[in-house]
Amino acid sequence: MQTRPEIIQRECDTGNHVLPDNMHPVLRRVYMARGVAAVTEIENTLSHMLDYSSLKDIEVATRLLAQHIEQDCRILVIGDYDADGATSCALAMKVMRAMGAQNVSYLVPNRFDYGYGLTPEIVDVARSYQPELIITVDNGIASFEGVERAHQYGIKVLITDHHLPAASLPAADAIVNPNQPGDAFKSKNLAGVGVVFYLMTALRASLRDSGWFAKTNRVIPNLAEYLDLVALGTIADVVKLDHNNRILVAQGLARIRAGLACPGIQALLTLAGRDYRQVTSMDMGFFVGPRLNAAGRLDDMRVGIECLLAESETVALEKARVLDQFNRERRQIEQEMREQASTQLDRLMSVSEADQLPTAICLYDESFHEGVIGILAGRIKEQTHRPTVVFARADNGMLKGSARSIPGLHIRDALDRLATTHPEMLQKFGGHAMAAGLSIQAKHFSAFGQLFSEMVRELVDEDALQKVIHSDGALDSQDLSLQVAEILRDAGPWGQGFPQPVFDGRFKLLQRRIVGNDHLKMVLNVEGKYVDAIAFRTTDEDWPETVDEVKLVYRLDVNEFNGQRTAQLVVEYVEPVTD
Repeated sequence: MQTRPEIIQRECDTGNHVLPDNMHPVLRRVYMARGVAAVTEIENTLSHMLDYSSLKDIEVATRLLAQHIEQDCRILVIGDYDADGATSCALAMKVMRAMGAQNVSYLVPNRFDYGYGLTPEIVDVARSYQPELIITVDNGIASFEGVERAHQYGIKVLITDHHLPAASLPAADAIVNPNQPGDAFKSKNLAGVGVVFYLMTALRASLRDSGWFAKTNRVIPNLAEYLDLVALGTIADVVKLDHNNRILVAQGLARIRAGLACPGIQALLTLAGRDYRQVTSMDMGFFVGPRLNAAGRLDDMRVGIECLLAESETVALEKARVLDQFNRERRQIEQEMREQASTQLDRLMSVSEADQLPTAICLYDESFHEGVIGILAGRIKEQTHRPTVVFARADNGMLKGSARSIPGLHIRDALDRLATTHPEMLQKFGGHAMAAGLSIQAKHFSAFGQLFSEMVRELVDEDALQKVIHSDGALDSQDLSLQVAEILRDAGPWGQGFPQPVFDGRFKLLQRRIVGNDHLKMVLNVEGKYVDAIAFRTTDEDWPETVDEVKLVYRLDVNEFNGQRTAQLVVEYVEPVTD
């Protein structure tokens, strides 16, 4: 079931900008609709990157880490099992080794055995490594018990994280998180890998100033060489691409296009069939990120981290092939789960008095795979435009849930409110505004669903439940060209908070056919000009037999086939016009 959206054109403040006169009018319009008022806001050079000095406790953290490196102490990096966690771990390992850390290793929890974060159980495992310092990456801000357990063993803890903290913080020896109270860093949107990059930047400066590199006869590492990892983790974690994050991503993509990516990223691009010379943030988000994430979803993220750490093309390709197979299996599992979820959604609508979906959606089936429920929740949220929680069975009578939200509802705050009013309901939870994880007892599933729907009804206006597509307006026929498509592609990086341009319009439909089982291929006529369009995961099964015109929301993209490059409309919403 696909909800019909309301299409709203983005507003442009045409009088409040200083953009070049020679900028293409379509691009100028797109930038203004995203609040860009000056050229400096789209200059993605490293000189415009925020300085690390405003991060709270960065000096404490740097001093702690530098001391352990200089004293040749054992350091253990504890990561997370998603792409942000994997890139964060690989980045920390590579840079610390380049700076002279001799005894650094990593441990990543298996989600099925240990769950998320620095738990006491994973600290018990970490103890066998005999670390003197644990560094968490992309986790730790909620690990109160884990930090306490580490201290009981005499292990110091440095937390690097970007998730929102609770009212209090763990008693770690140092915390670097732009979202902790009292932090003055202007960008609150760093991914976990971005936080690690800033810590490594501060560490390099500290070691340089102390004479460490000269004393050990080491070359001071160029941290720009690692921005491919930062770009991948930032894109894959779908954090807001504010100007600072756009700089990190743009510089990382530039290195990849120049053939300077690490062997692991290059191998993943190769298996995904993407040309590294033309790579975009969309490629990293839709083709590379999912392959890396698949390891943590189905098995163990270690193979993903080893792929990123690989120094030879042969080893990297070997690891990437394993990841690619995991991704194929993940897609099959997801398809089966989507079919089961569709049945449950139909059932929900059948019991509704108005034949409508409830305010929020909570789904559970014994067959649901714990590693894939986040993807399923996101798919259902996109399909129905409802806050969605999908649960899978865990051990000891528990269910693990993954939540996805819609604009207007801060999902973590909503869960926090529910936990306050019904403390018996949630065992634990955490996350962001748009995504969260939680655990409940299986016996509370029905009650949770009802309470969650009631809370969403209180917090969200009825208008917020109407799906909205923000469009950059219509394009003239002369702008449906390869030149404009290339201009828009190269003007990014586009992503969360700085969305890729989308346009809308009505078109004469000349041809339509299904390709690849579930993709709708169309040929359109625009003022006598033929234009190809494709709508992925879309069919025309419920269309009238004869359709002469369609209403589209689309991206103008570059299609490369048999050495030919043409403009193509990548359709995000299609509706047959029957009036």
